Amino acid sequence: MPWLKPTLVAPSCPRTAHDFAHLPPREAAVAAYIDRLPDGADISVKTLAKHLPYGQCALRTALNRLQLAGHWRRGREHLAVDSGGSRWITRSWFSRTARDGDWWAAFTRGDVPEEVQEPPTRRTRSRAHILLAALGRTTPVLSLSQADCAALAPLVAEWFERGAGEDVVLHALTSGLPTPVHHPAALVRRRLTDKLPPEPPPRRPPLRLLECAKCGAVGRPEALPGGMCGACRGERAPVHPNVPVPASKVHAYAADMRSAMAERRQKGTCA
Repeated sequence: MPWLKPTLVAPSCPRTAHDFAHLPPREAAVAAYIDRLPDGADISVKTLAKHLPYGQCALRTALNRLQLAGHWRRGREHLAVDSGGSRWITRSWFSRTARDGDWWAAFTRGDVPEEVQEPPTRRTRSRAHILLAALGRTTPVLSLSQADCAALAPLVAEWFERGAGEDVVLHALTSGLPTPVHHPAALVRRRLTDKLPPEPPPRRPPLRLLECAKCGAVGRPEALPGGMCGACRGERAPVHPNVPVPASKVHAYAADMRSAMAERRQKGTCA
């Protein structure tokens, strides 16, 4: 089954020339190529070898190193289908930013930590503020002042948080306007409040499992550091001396002991 690249884990982080500078040149080139592929693209070594100047063995090694570096994981995801059922599909997830094991564990639970963004050097207007500031250009009777835009922007932001796009907000604000409009800011506030769409239903957390990239064994994230299970990393299985022995083995061992003792007694008698 091909390894498919789904949506980037952290698509909000802008690309820079130094995203993969911490990797060796080959791994950096492979990572940069994967990072620019569309969602769902085939990233099997056979397909990658057709587009990159590396053989399949070299690409397997490169993918393993990307996995160890925290850029890539392979696993399974439980999805609902249109017919009403559900199924497990094979996934591979790629992150432009290297992630540690704790982050990938949170990702499998659908609890991805918020990205820490550097504070901007200059103040920028929000998406909501821009919409309000441009309102008077298309609908002059709703021209707003700088202070009005700043005061009303949080109300527009709440529409965005509930899934409404700019076109939906604009239609709610500009359709069926009274004539004349005496107080644009008051009318906009009233409509943003009275026509606020309902909150979307709570999103169910995704069901995801990680796999060992070498043998495909499914395991908890903490049991797959670097995306590989202990056996594939060369670790010996732990010994558990206190594990009870099955009764059938105890009976068989006792029968062997009795047989051996009876044989010794018989030999002693014959002597």
